[in-house]
Amino acid sequence: MKALLKKRETLQRRIAGCSEFLRGSITSVCSTCNRAACICSGKPAGRAYRLTYKDVGQKTHTVYIPKTKLPEARRMLANHARLRKLTEALFEVNIAIFKKKSKH
Repeated sequence: MKALLKKRETLQRRIAGCSEFLRGSITSVCSTCNRAACICSGKPAGRAYRLTYKDVGQKTHTVYIPKTKLPEARRMLANHARLRKLTEALFEVNIAIFKKKSKH
């Protein structure tokens, strides 16, 4: 039982370290402005990055990500994946603790 409690405490500390996270996916798109007289019309399309996610009501939202913020956004997405795994592990430990307590 002590080992399970210690494992739960460790998982809770690791979860606290994932406080900055984003849910969704990053996509890159290439586009020009489509104005015939624009300076960009003769050049290759520029690359832009977007975060797409769904809110509680399952409505899809898209947020522009500047190139300078792309590494941070990717790190925050990785934190979300880590948080999901840690939460699942914490759930398993809590179930094990619950089962041991109900046997006594």
